[in-house]
Amino acid sequence: MKQLNCFKAYDIRGRVPDELNEEIATGIGRAFCSVFKARKVVIGRDVRHSSAKLCAALAEGLMAAGADVIDLGLCGTEEIYHAAFSLDVDGGIVVTASHNPIDFNGMKLVRAGARPISGDTGLLELHDAVVKADFTDADERGSYTQISHRAAYIRHLLGYVDLQRLKPLKIVVNAGNGCAGPVIDALEEALPFNFVKVHHDPDGSFPHGIPNPILPGNRAATRDAVLAHAADFGIAWDGDFDRCFLFDENGAFIEGYYVVGLLAEAFLVRVPGARIIHDPRLTWNTIDLVEANGGTAIQSKTGHAFIKERMRAEDAVYGGEMSAHHYFRDFAYCDSGMIPWLLVADLISRKGRPLSDLVGARMKKYPVSGEINRQVTDPVALIEAVLAAYSPEALLIDKTDGISVEFAAWRFSLRMSNTEPLVRLNVESRGDAALMKTKTAELLKMIDAA
Repeated sequence: MKQLNCFKAYDIRGRVPDELNEEIATGIGRAFCSVFKARKVVIGRDVRHSSAKLCAALAEGLMAAGADVIDLGLCGTEEIYHAAFSLDVDGGIVVTASHNPIDFNGMKLVRAGARPISGDTGLLELHDAVVKADFTDADERGSYTQISHRAAYIRHLLGYVDLQRLKPLKIVVNAGNGCAGPVIDALEEALPFNFVKVHHDPDGSFPHGIPNPILPGNRAATRDAVLAHAADFGIAWDGDFDRCFLFDENGAFIEGYYVVGLLAEAFLVRVPGARIIHDPRLTWNTIDLVEANGGTAIQSKTGHAFIKERMRAEDAVYGGEMSAHHYFRDFAYCDSGMIPWLLVADLISRKGRPLSDLVGARMKKYPVSGEINRQVTDPVALIEAVLAAYSPEALLIDKTDGISVEFAAWRFSLRMSNTEPLVRLNVESRGDAALMKTKTAELLKMIDAA
């Protein structure tokens, strides 16, 4: 088998069937056992039409190599994470393409304890094993068991909030016809909230479009429902609900950056002096809030594998990326799309203030451009040219991930995507929205001319 394009920096993802198919899925199962010495593996899948067959093929490969398979069926990525650290297993694999186009699918993989598997921690070896296909059947075929582990996962989620202090909030929940709907239904029984359900039922045909709320064009349904139902706030998820996106009571989309600061502050109240991990794309608001609340802000390279590794090394209580990935020590340092909104609901209930009020002052203090993506011919040359243009007057240049360049009143981050052929630009300023917009336009002119 030739080199497989579906193996990416952090996970497996490709077009079905030419880049990812049942033969490859079976090979991945066999290779997982040989590379990671796995004898018991928990698996699950998202709602995409191709997921059931790929998951079955994956299970076949695992069992042929002698591993016992525990199948959670339809589930979110974080349900596999939870099972991987709460059950006696050697790893977990979820078949999902999250927010990718409808003809794509993929896999996210973890070891025992939900430790991430990426290019630096075994994914390249896994690729090579699949390509070589040097497999022999185990003397004893592994077993296959279907279970429901959702009740234990729900109990874990509810441990993040004080159920007695929650108010009967009205919350719009938009699952995007992905996997979040059944989890909301399960949580609903224990929470005092009135859920307004939008695109709620899992449907692999995605009749309302691929669930990817980070795209501005995909936000209208959530915004409109918040306004129509006078809701306290709204939530929208991507397909495997490892990210959640928040809308305030006015229907306004809240950039994930400000949610990182909000949650960091909340955790520092709970765990005084704790360490908080953040990514380098947007930083000033997070650092300001963490230091003001007696914590230590620590920067990590962007990407879930890097964040999780740094959180373990620092024993950080929380980590957040502006892309709406939020990581929690008590969740085995994994990211969750359910824990963040529960914490926000808890904050609104305890403080008696609307979401717009909880983040409004921070948005004015540190206005941002939002992440802007551009496809360019030579990203490396572009970044070098931008650095040459701006470095003479810069106060600080950081190369943790791409380049972050700081001045007295504004800063920007420009980096290559780890998953797509794009460069990503983020700009923020100290309380000067006009300056932020001017500098954003200035940088985009240079990028678009490249």
